[in-house]
Amino acid sequence: MNPEVISLGNMLVEIMRVNLDEPLDRPGTFVGPFPSGDTPIYIDTVARLGRSAGFIGAVGADDFGRCLLDRFARDGVDFAGRVLPDHTTGVAFVAYFTGGSRKFIYHWRHAAAGQLGPEYLEPEYFRAARWLHLTGCNLAVTERSREACYRAMTLLPPGAQVSFDPNIRPEVLSVEEVRALCRPVIERADVILPSLGEAAMLTGAPTDEEGCRLWAAQGKTVVLKQGPAGCRVFRGTEDLSIPGFRVEEVDPTGAGDCFCAGFTVAILEGLGLREAARFANAVGALAVTRKGPMEGAPTREEVRALMAAQGAA
Repeated sequence: MNPEVISLGNMLVEIMRVNLDEPLDRPGTFVGPFPSGDTPIYIDTVARLGRSAGFIGAVGADDFGRCLLDRFARDGVDFAGRVLPDHTTGVAFVAYFTGGSRKFIYHWRHAAAGQLGPEYLEPEYFRAARWLHLTGCNLAVTERSREACYRAMTLLPPGAQVSFDPNIRPEVLSVEEVRALCRPVIERADVILPSLGEAAMLTGAPTDEEGCRLWAAQGKTVVLKQGPAGCRVFRGTEDLSIPGFRVEEVDPTGAGDCFCAGFTVAILEGLGLREAARFANAVGALAVTRKGPMEGAPTREEVRALMAAQGAA
């Protein structure tokens, strides 16, 4: 298969606390495993929305790996990665707290997910690619993962677009280190999709708005994700605010990744910026309505229904 949309990176299952305010340092109840990982959520959503999608990563030869691969197979994602018998599949444990905060513990760097390297990428696999999606956390986890992301950009055919979701925080790395890791991808990216705080951090601008404008002045499409409030899109001198959709939130994890997938699909299908952003808002909104980071990834029919029910933005 030669998919039109490709992503790569961390393949994890998520195991979460059942109830609010159950800390991870005490015995308590869990539910899962749920297929997870920022780029796996993204690519699975692309496939559920009806586009040709492929993924490069690694899982262990265990039940958690089968959980991920079964989901990809069910939703139509072509898996071009590896199953590693000497490594276990990556796991994220998460607890939710009153007020909306979360805490994660990751088994990733030394798991199968952390073994991704540039040798996983076959040039032929990229022959028909129209879009590559990368994220900051896959640049930061290991040097080999970072090299794989950088190499992927060099394998794209002419005209293929690159989108970048920073999805990285300077808790472990300094801001200067984060900027250095992201710079090669930002320079190549056609579309940048920061969350609140990231545009300012990565550009050094005093506000996200000014950071987004700096990128837009460089010819990039910049989509500032604003959670339930929707998003703001910058391109050239354009500055569009597109409100979000009203839904009942069950689990916010993965909503931003689903949003990015919605925007990708909409742009590939020729929608204008406002229409693409509204479509992405609907995809992201539906993502929070089910427990599990990939469980809320919607179908095209679900997106259309939400957009029709809540009228034009």
